[in-house]
Amino acid sequence: MFLNYDVIVAGAGHAGCEAAAAAANMGSKVLLITMNMQTLAQMSCNPAMGGIAKGQILREVDAMGGYSGIVSDKSMIQFRMLNRSKGPAMWSPRTQNDRMVFALTWREMLEQTPNVDFYQDMVKSLIIKNGTVYGVVTNLGHEIYAKSVIITSGTFLNGVIHIGEKQLGGGRISEKSASGITEQLVEVGFESDRLKTGTPPRVDGRSLDYSKMEVQHGDDKISGFSFLEIERIQPQQQKPCHITYTNSTVHEILKTGFDRSPMYQGRIEGVGPRYCPSIEDKINRFAERDRHQLFVEPEGWNTVEIYVNGFSTSLPEDVQVKALKMVPGFENCKIFRPGYAIEYDYYPPTQLNHTLETKIIHNLFFAGQINGTTGYEEAACQGLMAGINAHQKVNNLEPLILKRSDAYIGVLIDDLISKGTNEPYRMFTSRAEYRTLLRQDNADLRLTEMAFKLGLASLERMEKVSYKKNKIEEIKASLNDVYIEPAEINEYFEKIGSAVMQEKQKASKIILRPGVNLNELLNFSLILKNKYSNEKEDIIEQAELQVKYQRYIEKEKDLVDRMSQMEELIIPDTFDYNKVIALSNEALQKFKKIKPRTLGQASRISGVNPSDIQILMVYMGR
Repeated sequence: MFLNYDVIVAGAGHAGCEAAAAAANMGSKVLLITMNMQTLAQMSCNPAMGGIAKGQILREVDAMGGYSGIVSDKSMIQFRMLNRSKGPAMWSPRTQNDRMVFALTWREMLEQTPNVDFYQDMVKSLIIKNGTVYGVVTNLGHEIYAKSVIITSGTFLNGVIHIGEKQLGGGRISEKSASGITEQLVEVGFESDRLKTGTPPRVDGRSLDYSKMEVQHGDDKISGFSFLEIERIQPQQQKPCHITYTNSTVHEILKTGFDRSPMYQGRIEGVGPRYCPSIEDKINRFAERDRHQLFVEPEGWNTVEIYVNGFSTSLPEDVQVKALKMVPGFENCKIFRPGYAIEYDYYPPTQLNHTLETKIIHNLFFAGQINGTTGYEEAACQGLMAGINAHQKVNNLEPLILKRSDAYIGVLIDDLISKGTNEPYRMFTSRAEYRTLLRQDNADLRLTEMAFKLGLASLERMEKVSYKKNKIEEIKASLNDVYIEPAEINEYFEKIGSAVMQEKQKASKIILRPGVNLNELLNFSLILKNKYSNEKEDIIEQAELQVKYQRYIEKEKDLVDRMSQMEELIIPDTFDYNKVIALSNEALQKFKKIKPRTLGQASRISGVNPSDIQILMVYMGR
């Protein structure tokens, strides 16, 4: 009945879909197994993609040939570039999406991808022989063989849903959980644990009074996530979001449910996300605050369903409804479904290699929430990397490992592998020490050529990047050659509140002034206008950023060069740490457990001191 596959992907969430697409586009025969074909690529929580640091990840996924950026752009109902008031290293794109269009677009794109087969069933165990995985066994009793298996189980492994005192087995509301895999993997030596995440109530938008809320419109300029030419909505077509706030009355009502809260009564064992706490956690941890912000987000074009971002909760349903009705604009709200918490199995990611292949079982890969992360974007990038490396492994090709200086994806994976996590991991710009280099605007310049050589990024992408690189260099050279007269430019300086010029200056020097924008400058310099007024805005912006921040970029590149010496010092798999007598006990235990690939990775393991690294370096030198 079934072929022998190169790659089986178990789970069709954001990680599973990217894994299947990546491996298939590189030439592997892929089987994507999901418990429900109707919920493929479901947005289980908020109907949005991107945001702080997550937007950078999504642009990196797109630059490498992944699908999430395209799907997000095609299903967007609103676009915003966050942190525009800060430096470009902090700019982060975010889309509000139509939940149903998002899932449908993903399914259409996967169905049009050669080499991807689908099967609806549950994977209940793995076929493992002599420390290598050879396939899966499904709930219907099918043994399906493959050269590699990627598990992207999301919140479904032994998932339990909590609403007040009610407990339901499930991986999502009204969807059954998956079992069997954890029990088998623990038996062969894996360590597993429990994590928790949550989601807010969904309400009927027709029952809300938006006049009592602040309106939040999208940007006037939509750049989106994908570097390809995608047909996107026009700025005037965007749907607005709204902002409202809780108050002390809401908080008092919520507190009345604490005695029935699964979180406070100890029924939830798993640790929840620190940076996306439940509303009950907020009012408990931040007792001094008398209000918390809520984002009122539409779920799509043709639905009245509203996502109440910021009101994640597992309190009893009657308490949720009573408290919500005290929020301005929600006085007459009708609930579509209550908020809930979900607890699920995950595997501490220190049990993985940087390829996302497990250390214990060869050819078995983990991606997404199974590794302790939270968020669609974190899952998508892991799926992409697991799909790439599963294909590389079964074809005896070199793995792709992105360094911390290459991409946010590299930071995320290195953090997981080197430091582990005992709470849901979320990406932030502050986690990336080279964030001036890893901007959202240059993800294609950093990663597309690398992905093209692997056979993942298309020729169209590569040609666009080559053109872009050449044009940027051409514009930068022009800015050094062109002099601008005061008469041409002083009107612009007065307009932006900058000191007028007394003598002509190089265009490259003028761009260094705060508030000066190269696209605007073209309207004042005839030479520049004649050369570049027809050039794409993103190319002009990229040239401007490289000129403006050249000093900072060069500084960070020097830092990368210095640190890369540590990354090039490979620690052999057979290295015996017991022979390094002067190591601290903690460092010895961590090194033996994590088995770092390089001295650089060893230095980033929590609990390892600089003196431990020095000792290790001296011993390796001998």
